[in-house]
Amino acid sequence: QLQLVESGGGLVQAGGSLRLSCAASGGTFIRYTMAWFRQAPGKEREFVSYISRNGYYTNYADAVKGRFTISRDNVKNTAYLQMNSLEPEDTAAYYCAAANSLRLTTEGSGYDYWGQGTQVTVSS
Repeated sequence: QLQLVESGGGLVQAGGSLRLSCAASGGTFIRYTMAWFRQAPGKEREFVSYISRNGYYTNYADAVKGRFTISRDNVKNTAYLQMNSLEPEDTAAYYCAAANSLRLTTEGSGYDYWGQGTQVTVSS
């Protein structure tokens, strides 16, 4: 069973940057589509970005397009989310997710495995 562990969250001022990491173990990483979701207090979980198995296809939520970049290293079994120009509205718990499927989806229900989350707080 695939296990996902996020890291890299923290407190940053508006306009700053963070890079989140998602380390995978217990499975063949290249078989999984990887994604990031986030959930702010009192709000529903929302899609942030996904990356296909080979890294060729990516997609971003409109709210982060142009500021966030998803990537993966299939040798290190790790997915990343580079977050630049952070805004207070980006404050949330960020979750890494994996789907054992070729289908690329922005729906959380399409993902089979989830990490425990890492908190990102952006101060104004």
